[in-house]
Amino acid sequence: MPLSNIRIVLVRPTHPGNIGAAARAMKNMSLRSLYLVAPESYPSPQAMDRAAGAIDLLRDAVICDTLDMALKDCHLVMGTTARQRRIEWPGLEPDGCARRLLDGALEGPVALLFGQERTGLLNTELDRCHFVVTIAADKDFSSLNLACAVQILAYEIYRASQAYPGAHVSDFRDGRPVKGEEMQLFYRHLREVLEQVGFLDPRNPRLLMRRLARLFNRAGLDHNELNIMRGILTSVQQNLGNLDKNTQE
Repeated sequence: MPLSNIRIVLVRPTHPGNIGAAARAMKNMSLRSLYLVAPESYPSPQAMDRAAGAIDLLRDAVICDTLDMALKDCHLVMGTTARQRRIEWPGLEPDGCARRLLDGALEGPVALLFGQERTGLLNTELDRCHFVVTIAADKDFSSLNLACAVQILAYEIYRASQAYPGAHVSDFRDGRPVKGEEMQLFYRHLREVLEQVGFLDPRNPRLLMRRLARLFNRAGLDHNELNIMRGILTSVQQNLGNLDKNTQE
C-alpha cells in the first residue's frame, strides 16, 4: 500500500504535547511520514512523553522552516479546515479525502496539512491545497484538538487502505504529476505575465492569483500540460519584447 507516500504536515504547531500525540495517532494507523513546519517548541520532553511508543516517528520527523520546503516534491495537497472562507476551496469528506490521498500516493508524495492550534491553516497556506477536508462536528463548537483531528483522518486513511482496490479516480494524464515547487514557479511566471499585459494591477491584485491557483489546483496539471502553459507565457513575453523593440525603432 502507498501509505509511506502520505505525509502528515503540522504547520506552525504551538504545543509540543500535540506533536507527540499526533505521532502516536499516526503510528496507530501505519502512517510514518511526519513533517513539522516552524514548530514553536520542538524538540521537547513533553512531545516524547505524549508520543508513548511512537518515539521513532518523532526522531525521524522532518523539520522545515517553511511550508514550501515541506511540500517541495508533493503533487497533491489536502488541507484541513473548520471554517468557511471568503473563497471556497473544493471540499471532501474525510473518507473521500482518504481515498484521494491513497490514489495520489501511488504516483508520488502527497500531503495532508493541519494548521496551528489557534488559527488553523491561513489562507496563504490553503492556497497550496488542491482540496480541503472538514470533519463534521457541532456547529457551535467545531474546533477539534490538533491530535484528535490527526487521529480521525489517520483512521480514515488506514480504513480505506485495508479495502484498497487500486486507483479510485480515472487518471488520463499523459505525463508525470507536477510537484509543488514546479507549480509555485508557474504561479510566479503567470503573475509576472499578467502584470506585464496589464491584466493584474500589482497595487490592487485583489484575489486574482488566489482564484487562479484554485482553478489550476482543481485541474491537476500533468508535467506536459504545465510545459505547454509555461511555453504560452514565455511566448507572450517574447512578443511583448518584440512590440517594445519595434516601438523604439
